[in-house]
Amino acid sequence: MADSLRRLVHNESCSILQAKLESWYKDYHINSCDQNLTRCCEVMELNSMIQGQLFTILNQTCQEGGHYAGVETIKSRLLPWLGTCFSSPAPGRPFETSSSLLQESLEKDRMLKELASSRNHEIQQLEKELNATRLQLNLVHQDLTEAQLALEETKTKSATTLLAAEDEIMQLKAELKASRAKEECAMINLEQLNEYDQQLQTLKDEIAVLGAQKSVLQSRLARSRSPSPIFARSRSPSPLPVRSFSPGRARLTNASRHARLVERFSDIYAQERLDAQTLLRSYIDDLEMVQRIIFAAAVESFHAAKKAFRQFKMRVRKTLSLSYSGTESIEDMVMDYIVRQEDLYDVQSSVNEVIRAMNMNPKISFPPEVDFIVISSLIRELCRVAFSMQTLDPPLDILFATDGELFSEYKYRRSYDSDFTAPLVAYHVWPALVEGDSVIVKGEAVTKRGALWSHRSRSRSRSRSRSRSRSLSPLSRNAGYSRHLPSRSHSPSPIRNGSSSKLAYTELRQSWL
Repeated sequence: MADSLRRLVHNESCSILQAKLESWYKDYHINSCDQNLTRCCEVMELNSMIQGQLFTILNQTCQEGGHYAGVETIKSRLLPWLGTCFSSPAPGRPFETSSSLLQESLEKDRMLKELASSRNHEIQQLEKELNATRLQLNLVHQDLTEAQLALEETKTKSATTLLAAEDEIMQLKAELKASRAKEECAMINLEQLNEYDQQLQTLKDEIAVLGAQKSVLQSRLARSRSPSPIFARSRSPSPLPVRSFSPGRARLTNASRHARLVERFSDIYAQERLDAQTLLRSYIDDLEMVQRIIFAAAVESFHAAKKAFRQFKMRVRKTLSLSYSGTESIEDMVMDYIVRQEDLYDVQSSVNEVIRAMNMNPKISFPPEVDFIVISSLIRELCRVAFSMQTLDPPLDILFATDGELFSEYKYRRSYDSDFTAPLVAYHVWPALVEGDSVIVKGEAVTKRGALWSHRSRSRSRSRSRSRSRSLSPLSRNAGYSRHLPSRSHSPSPIRNGSSSKLAYTELRQSWL
């Protein structure tokens, strides 16, 4: 089919047909009738040849499309065209056919005009919409331009703010660096000030030591000038001056001081303890609580004395290390100095500390009108003995004791009211004195069966009553009095005891204050 179509395109029949038609048109009025008919026949022959070729191409095209291909096109276009072209019209109706064809042509022209007008209207509507869209696009472009300008302005402002913030940060960093430098300078100055304070305290301690030595020397000088030489020798056994350190003085007197302090500890148990117990029994009817109070006073006295000894030893070592350049050991010199200058021990501070610790002890309680000041003499003697025991080599100490521990005959002896078959200690009456791991003086303990459980219930009730007593005491809220008195602030007026007890308590409290 493609070859036939190509031959038809390149065939000269069509061009010849067109040339004959043009020549016939030019010579139509010149030619005769026979000549015009001859020309018409020639044109029809050429046209029939061209139509034969077209029908051949049509047949080949239908064959290439299949068995039923092109049926609808042949029915709708070829057959009607063949019917109108090759059928001869009926005689007498050419005018009607021409008029109907003219009407159809007019109708088609009208429809074409309507379609053209509707197309023009649609084109106008599309143009209007296109113009509106273009206008909106221009507005959008304008808004976009304004947004870009605003963004650029915001970027500029942000950059300016960032630069300002960076400048401020740099300034703050510089100020921080300067403040740190000032702080370092202040810390250095503070350290120097602390060093000055320490030096000042050291000088004050030296002045106090020198003053005490001066007073001791003056008292010994006055006693040496006394008309009674026997009395003077008995009161001042050491003819050496206070500042003349003899190496190993503390070691030379260690055995004698050991025996004297052990004896003194036993005397306190035999005499001062009983006096304090009798005094407390005038205010507290419960013997167990009285014995617990005395035991707590002994334990706290040793703790406070050992603490004070450590502090005193540190001050002496620091003072002597600044000016000492001898060959003896500094520790020996420190111990010799402490042994000679035990009078410089501030025992009253330890007494105050013991009373303060006893006030916070949950195992003991007392009536609101009683204070631990009544046994301050016992506490003072215990603190002095405990302080002196720390100067021994090795030092003496009390044995650690707890309620409910297994009773040991090696450490304690039972009190007269104990249950001798009970294996556990209900409470302690007096601590045991030990040297290292060896018991030097036995303590005293009470053993009872079932006493621990009853004591726990009673201690809870006593602690509750003691807390109520503290809250109800009018002097406990007095801040000025509590600063001067480290013990509990209770009214010193025992109501249920006699007038002699109240008078003794008042005199003892005033003398202590």
